[in-house]
Amino acid sequence: MKLVILGAGESGAGTAILAQKQGYEVFVSDMGQIKDKYKKVLDDHNIRWEEGQHTEAEILSATEVVKSPGIPDTAPMVKKLIEQGTPILSELEFAKRYSKGKCICITGSNGKTTTTSLIYYIMQKAGKDVGLAGNIGRSFALQVAQEDHEWYVLEISSFQLDNMFDFRADVSVLMNITPDHLDRYEFEMQNYTDSKMRIIQNQTANDTFVYWKQDEHIEEELAKRENGYAPKPTPSSQAVKAGHPTLCGFVDTDFEKYGLEFSQMGQHNKRNALAAYLATKQVGVDENIIRECLKDFPGVEHRLERVAEKNGVLFINDSKATNVDACNVALEAMDRPTILIVGGKDKGNDYSTIHELVARKCAGLVYLGADNKKLHEAFDDLDMPIADTHSMKDCVEACAKMAKPGDAVLLSPCCASFDLFKNMEDRGEQFREQVKNIN
Repeated sequence: MKLVILGAGESGAGTAILAQKQGYEVFVSDMGQIKDKYKKVLDDHNIRWEEGQHTEAEILSATEVVKSPGIPDTAPMVKKLIEQGTPILSELEFAKRYSKGKCICITGSNGKTTTTSLIYYIMQKAGKDVGLAGNIGRSFALQVAQEDHEWYVLEISSFQLDNMFDFRADVSVLMNITPDHLDRYEFEMQNYTDSKMRIIQNQTANDTFVYWKQDEHIEEELAKRENGYAPKPTPSSQAVKAGHPTLCGFVDTDFEKYGLEFSQMGQHNKRNALAAYLATKQVGVDENIIRECLKDFPGVEHRLERVAEKNGVLFINDSKATNVDACNVALEAMDRPTILIVGGKDKGNDYSTIHELVARKCAGLVYLGADNKKLHEAFDDLDMPIADTHSMKDCVEACAKMAKPGDAVLLSPCCASFDLFKNMEDRGEQFREQVKNIN
């Protein structure tokens, strides 16, 4: 059996090691440049790899292909694989075949990183043998290859779910479904919704589905599936299998009803805490441990992260807010007049949904992007100072000039980072660095 891996990042390198251990012939191919640390990992295991190209004969001879979630079905090599019927999997699907561990799986348009990190924190404090993986932490496949755990907490994106077929979550968590990545889903909200709902596929009544009942889509989608609705697969995926888990829905007022306290600010974080509370209770964690963990959880980098207070102005890094809804919940959490930094690689955003909130909460706007035309069209009619910037240095300088003592500066960009930055983390780290330089 030959496994070809497209993309040699964290998940690709981990998959290669697990596949080799399981007796596959392995070949790794990356159209970009492979990081030195992953080259070393592959070389140390005598795994063949290439960068800067895809050798067609090597790839099309695969028994199966594991592709990086970032590679779309429209990529030329993926289209050829689809045409010849080669199975295309996600790393998580492949790794789960060889793991004995149980999985708590978290998805959602927003809140999944905080919820995943919190559940992992609780499981660790409860003394569980637990790994953290998926869109966060170390490669799931690598952990299965080297130190298979009794439990895994997995943050799963819609792109990963698209290529998961036999995978079954013991506990699935769906925080919300709001428009995101629509450019990847033919600008059809239903396609994106179907992708998120794959989190329950293959689940039985012995498994649990934790979800926010006030989301505008989830209950309706559950009802459709009870009535036999079958979503169409994406080009590289297979038909979605039904899931019939035990339902564990929650509403916002349950936070007060259960008497919970949480270390993080904002209503959306109360939802994250509720999801983590219910998920970890389902797997038998002592309630007192859960409650203590909620109170002392340190938070997540780049998610409403307090960076510093300079000259009476609080600077907050919410670089992880890569869609409009994430910016919405961040603004709702603000209790000071706010200078909002917004902009980046647009994903088909509808800024009208936050226009009124920006008018109510913001004292100024600083656009940060290679092309800010759409932002000007969306917000220039507001009666507030506006600055147009194209680097983080200029952006933070503009914010420092615009903000008054008692204000907050919030980096919550609504957009992907790839126009000016390597990734979301790079954007947040550059923000931190520039804030430090303020006199």
